[in-house]
Amino acid sequence: MRVCLEDPVDLDAFRGHARRLLAAGVPPEQIEWSEGGNDLFGEAPDLPPVQVQPAVARQAVPASFVELCADVILHRDAQRLALLYRLLWRLVHEPALRHDPLDADMMQAQLMARSVRRDIHKMRAFVRFTRVVDAQGAERHVAWFEPEHRIVEANAPFFARRFAQMRWAILTPRRCVEWDGQALSFREGADRRQKPAPDEGEQLWLTYYENIFNPARLKLATMRREMPRRYWHNLPEAALIQPLADAAEARSQSMIEAPATPARRIRPPLLMHPRPAEGAAPADLDALRAAAHACRACPIGALATQAVCGEGPAGAHHMLVGEQPGDQEDLAGRPFVGPAGQLLDRAMAQLGWARESVYLANAVKHFKYELRGKRRIHKTAGQREAEACAHWLDSEIALVRPKALVALGATAARALLGRPVAVQAERGAWLRERGDGRPVLVTLHPSALLRLPPEERAEAQARWLDDLALAMVAPA
Repeated sequence: MRVCLEDPVDLDAFRGHARRLLAAGVPPEQIEWSEGGNDLFGEAPDLPPVQVQPAVARQAVPASFVELCADVILHRDAQRLALLYRLLWRLVHEPALRHDPLDADMMQAQLMARSVRRDIHKMRAFVRFTRVVDAQGAERHVAWFEPEHRIVEANAPFFARRFAQMRWAILTPRRCVEWDGQALSFREGADRRQKPAPDEGEQLWLTYYENIFNPARLKLATMRREMPRRYWHNLPEAALIQPLADAAEARSQSMIEAPATPARRIRPPLLMHPRPAEGAAPADLDALRAAAHACRACPIGALATQAVCGEGPAGAHHMLVGEQPGDQEDLAGRPFVGPAGQLLDRAMAQLGWARESVYLANAVKHFKYELRGKRRIHKTAGQREAEACAHWLDSEIALVRPKALVALGATAARALLGRPVAVQAERGAWLRERGDGRPVLVTLHPSALLRLPPEERAEAQARWLDDLALAMVAPA
């Protein structure tokens, strides 16, 4: 029995034929599927009367199979229709099939579906439109593409949404689609000679592509996997790939040997803050902030956006001291608002320790960084820079008058204790070494936890929470 599908991608027609054949009890091996005919059963006599078992008539197929059919019917393989009907027959007569992930027919259909979905994605990624102006001056954008499967109709609505305000056409060997701004229309396939000639925008695109090429990230195998060679002859940038790849090693070496990008000022110094008298101690926290903004005792003060002083109530029982502000703190002018600060907030909330009840500060008041392109990469402040900031921290302690100090990280511990501190060896215990008698508890900075491998983070964070729980209860 021969069954012809007039439109090779008409899923509704295939489903109609398949339902009638299934109801008539026609097994897959008695059907020859073909495409492009005008008759339903061209060479077949009337269907013989077949007694359909009620259980079979009531049997439903999984919704996932309908979705699978929608993809597989777009495949170029002429045997795809036979495969789909065979699977339908088996799903009805062999209910256990839907639970067998290793069935040969199902695996073949899944592979076809994945191939179709990948081809749909590649069409969306690799279509390149060329501007064409006809004799009447009307503008249209035309692209040539060679899909592996019958995906033009399925993909056309995506391009209609993406380029709704543009008149365009996509030419392929099997099927062409055009959008006039209102509706999609389809016609027979085109010849590759109808591909439009390059326009002035192509050279602009090639210049852009050449300038964004990063030789340090070149991975030819990955590129060929994501952009197979069969697409290259339709991509204008493909002509640049081999020359750029050949020169990649030399360009990478020149990047390595190049000096660091000169630091640039992100924002001019904030001159609206009055400078305090030389050597005068700040009278309150507002005066301290104003003086710190104007500080140029070390180079990082001139390059940061602003000084980031402490935040919290005067008279707080605890002062938590970090190392230095990060990129987000530098821009916001507040301590502990970046990823490390968010981790600290979650830890304090877990312990029932209100952030508003403590004073948060940093040992160094300005953000030290190195520019990498437009990114500001954190750099640890040196000992001389920390010493230049020490008096600001001492002033904060004198004005806030905390009962206990918590050092988050080695830089903070050294600033509070006046000596090098091995954090892992001395953490989790109250140290009484300061001249003012305030106890100091040393623990990790939250950014150290963020840098740990995922498999080590849970154990380290649990121990860090134990340190913070001990810090909540300051000794008398």
